[in-house]
Amino acid sequence: MSERVALITGGARGIGRGVALDLAKEGWTIAICYRTSQLEAEEVTRTIEGQGGKAVAIQSDVSKPDDAIRLVEQVEKTYGRIDVLINGAGPYHRVPLLEETPEGWSEMFTNNLDPIFYLAKAVAPGMQARKYGRIISFGMANADKMEAQTHVTAHYIAKSGVLILTRTLAKLLAPHGITVNAISPGFVDSGSAPPEELAGMAKKIPAGYIGGVQDVVQAVRYFLSDDARYVTGANLHLSGGWGI
Repeated sequence: MSERVALITGGARGIGRGVALDLAKEGWTIAICYRTSQLEAEEVTRTIEGQGGKAVAIQSDVSKPDDAIRLVEQVEKTYGRIDVLINGAGPYHRVPLLEETPEGWSEMFTNNLDPIFYLAKAVAPGMQARKYGRIISFGMANADKMEAQTHVTAHYIAKSGVLILTRTLAKLLAPHGITVNAISPGFVDSGSAPPEELAGMAKKIPAGYIGGVQDVVQAVRYFLSDDARYVTGANLHLSGGWGI
């Protein structure tokens, strides 16, 4: 997997950060996209460069189509290509559905689903020309069950949409040597949730414990490896049995 270029949205913190640092250790060149986490993004790039790797942090709001296009163009201009797109950004909020605002409803789709479409469309031509590419997006462990979700409704619908978009892109891009897959985590300790909340959730997980960032990193490694060259349109549950 060496000598490849990866564009990672949400690469400044949590899972995205873990993936960026892991790939950099393997010789990958890393482009991190962040929207507001400038200090964290710069810390990641300094760490990578301090280990002899190549990395750049770029501020961009990829929920806007023109910004997404400019981001891809900038990375391609800097490094010559993009071999892998990892859609790591995906905020959410908890609010009862009937108390949700129009702005909050729209925000969940704008930030969780739209960027995957905009960025995939932007990176596809280069990947098609090189006959190689990998696109990985993040779903939600139970989003394929189509359950009622009273407090994360818009987020849940958006993540269901991620799975449909993943399969559609996979079918369209497979003839060009490009795979498109989804990873759907359950509860993962990525540093964003209070420890006491995670400890409470562990009781509801069949495996009996909360996953870690390294568990996600290993799933990403698989999809990027030659072992997964024939795997596309897949949705990998990463939940210790929760949500299935």
